[in-house]
Amino acid sequence: MFVGRGAARIRDLFNAARKSAPSIVFIDELDAVGGKRGRSFNDERDQTLNQLLTEMDGFESDMKVVVIAATNRPEALDPALCRPGRFSRKVVVGEPDEEGRRKILAVHLRGVPLDEDSDLICNLVASLTPGFVGADLANIINEAALLAARRGGDVVTREDVMEAIERAKFGIRDRQLRPSTISKELGKLFPWIPSLTGRIDTRQDDLQGPLGYQTLS
Repeated sequence: MFVGRGAARIRDLFNAARKSAPSIVFIDELDAVGGKRGRSFNDERDQTLNQLLTEMDGFESDMKVVVIAATNRPEALDPALCRPGRFSRKVVVGEPDEEGRRKILAVHLRGVPLDEDSDLICNLVASLTPGFVGADLANIINEAALLAARRGGDVVTREDVMEAIERAKFGIRDRQLRPSTISKELGKLFPWIPSLTGRIDTRQDDLQGPLGYQTLS
């Protein structure tokens, strides 16, 4: 879009939409082409936005072309885009509730071999992931599949899914920061607590993840 062809592509897009009417034009990540003007010296970006505004002004009421766009940064949009006759209606899509997460997970689990019923996995993950959006849930399923492949399994187990949830919430444990390493460093700084560092070493093999199950190495 920013190598001298942005405005031309916008023009071609709307010409094709008019020829195919009734039609819908969907622009994802609108802020990429519709950001506020004057923030930079990128003339190509401004030309692309100007062409988009011109095309939307050229619609007739009976043209039967609907323009829909999506963005995660509405505050970054140029005010001209939100004037009447352009993107005059705004629909805020919030985080999905538990039922919404369940339906999203059902889509992402299609084709994923599981060791138990997919509905059970959907219910489990949906109940443990408040505040997660579609991309987060897709990442959990992908991570669970990678964990299953890493251990050589043919199916994704509940343990894989739980580990994936833990990683999504708390990150991947740094394997270099083992308790023995930490205790040695503590011993250098505080030689008067050898009993504490010894206890850390003895319980090294019994560490559990934040969700209460054995973490994978």
